[in-house]
Amino acid sequence: MTEDRNDRLEQLFAHMELEKLDENLYRSAYRNEGWVRVYGGQVLAQALLSASLTVPEDRAVHSLHAYFLRPGDLDHPIIYQVDRIRDGRSFTTRRVVAIQHGRAILNMSASFQIEEDGYSHQDDMPEVPPPEECLSRQQMMEKFRGSVSDELLDKFAKPFAIDLRHTETENLFQPEKKPARRSVWFRLETDLPAEYRLHSHLLAYASDMTLLQTCLRPHAQSMFDPKLQIASLDHAMWFHRPFRMDQWLLYVQDSPSASEARGFNRGNIYTRSGELVVSVAQEGLIRVRD
Repeated sequence: MTEDRNDRLEQLFAHMELEKLDENLYRSAYRNEGWVRVYGGQVLAQALLSASLTVPEDRAVHSLHAYFLRPGDLDHPIIYQVDRIRDGRSFTTRRVVAIQHGRAILNMSASFQIEEDGYSHQDDMPEVPPPEECLSRQQMMEKFRGSVSDELLDKFAKPFAIDLRHTETENLFQPEKKPARRSVWFRLETDLPAEYRLHSHLLAYASDMTLLQTCLRPHAQSMFDPKLQIASLDHAMWFHRPFRMDQWLLYVQDSPSASEARGFNRGNIYTRSGELVVSVAQEGLIRVRD
């Protein structure tokens, strides 16, 4: 079990490694992951990392805005081209294009800022069951074994480096009609060094895992339905306060609107002590095919 856990962690951290090809030009150094196309969170995290490699260490990302332009090829490396838009006294701006087969698959702008003091306020974290009282992804899948093929169930329940726990037990394969709100706890299953700098990149990786499914809840629609075409269209993040990916974080999600084959989703991410550390917004394709 320990060896399997270490393999999962190694795989995740390998996604945080990029090969420098030239000034402002990087290539993914590890195989891509995903089911039929590259997982969007991987491309997002690597694009953010490539931008960060061109920014002074005293500046941390405070926002990013990305568009997913084409599905990624699982069997081909991804090239990241960084454009150094601006280097100011307080803020640094970068634009990144992720490229496969000579075509852009993602376009991202990211802004970095020096540490500064200022006014502070936030929304309160909602009351939810603690992570110790919530089922792990594997436990929840086992609870609903028999409602879907064992092949799909085992694929979805495959051990992962990020421990993900829904605060509400739900059958993701045969969902009931519910309000467009959900919350999940997550954390990295290891203790990171105190000086580890890539928490924001790991969070960007994790932020795409459950958000788009939120807009399907009012329609009792499973993301695994073969007649549904679902994909992230864009993704935005605002980093408010420091956090650690090896400690529990609560991802509070809602979907205020869906229309014209698109679903809009929002998320607030809190530390266990109730600090709002990151806000997320995403629109995704939710097209029903004949």
